[in-house]
Amino acid sequence: MRGKDKGQEGLFAIGDLRTLVERRLPARHPLRAIKVHTDSVLKSLNPEFDKLYPKRGRESIPPEWMLRALLWQALFSVRSERQLEMSLRFDLLCRWFVGLPLHEDAWNHSVFSQARSSFLLQSLAQLFFEQHLTFLRAENLMSSEHLSVDGTLLAAWASHKSLVKKDDLDSDGNPPPAAPGARNGWVDFKGEKRSNATHVSATDPEAKLASKGVGAKLSHELNIVTENRNHLVVNFTVNPPTGTSEREAARSLIAEEVAKGRRPRSVGADRKYSDGDTLVEQLVDMGVEPHFAVRDNRPNAAGRLFLNESGYSISQRCRMRIEEVFAYVKVIVGMAKLKVRGTLRVFGAAAIALSAYNLTRHASLTAR
Repeated sequence: MRGKDKGQEGLFAIGDLRTLVERRLPARHPLRAIKVHTDSVLKSLNPEFDKLYPKRGRESIPPEWMLRALLWQALFSVRSERQLEMSLRFDLLCRWFVGLPLHEDAWNHSVFSQARSSFLLQSLAQLFFEQHLTFLRAENLMSSEHLSVDGTLLAAWASHKSLVKKDDLDSDGNPPPAAPGARNGWVDFKGEKRSNATHVSATDPEAKLASKGVGAKLSHELNIVTENRNHLVVNFTVNPPTGTSEREAARSLIAEEVAKGRRPRSVGADRKYSDGDTLVEQLVDMGVEPHFAVRDNRPNAAGRLFLNESGYSISQRCRMRIEEVFAYVKVIVGMAKLKVRGTLRVFGAAAIALSAYNLTRHASLTAR
């Protein structure tokens, strides 16, 4: 029998988010586990959140709501914060995950920008990322013995047209005013030699020209360390790319792990990390075996001393899975082209993206 299209809905409807979402969401849906883990981490961070806010004044948007909303944006590839605002307003599953009651309206998207400007959002994101690692270690899901390290370039929210000569900057470091015909007017830079030594971006001064074989672009560099057992992200950093920045970041990240008393036994990486031998020597001094691939044209490279170690081949297989993290960050989260400017803002965005990745892995591991 055909159902009829009822043109008028009922006058009253009784229900809450639990009725509308939880009872109808499949019992094995991964979002259930992700929300449980997220809520546990946020609950443990209450004392830290209290320190970041003044005791008096108008109440802010709860930091728990903001963090859950940004995690939702990362998990479901929401393109912009304007679209995130629409999801908060009309998507019941999003409201349930964030904790936004039905009677509350969504906050304006500019709240995120204001929180970034005061560096509050970056602090919240870093606290969440680090506290989640504590939970993973408490559940014995994260190992510190065998690690992998790698770096990737994230295209900055700035174009080649924003590059100006450093000699043209004023005494305060500001670029000259835009040429007539709007700020995005035509710029002919063909045939002009440009480099980080002579030019700087007026849009994002902390972005640098860098290339991985497909032409130089204004970029920020994301370096991460993962553990080899469950391929969870252990640590990360964001810095301007230079010729040696990946090796310098790797040394800093591994030294930080050693300083925390975790004592990694080996670190796997690709060929660029064995260039120059400096990083190999620094890791050996820390008591860490560098399981680095070595270029064929470097027969006397120090990294060759470890090619016959028992765990070398395993480290080389495991370190390739770090590309899965970069694929998640760039494709799923959408950080292949950044939507924020400045190293600190990119750091905050990366903390959210990597937290979303770890939460997804956490839910998958606990489901097993």
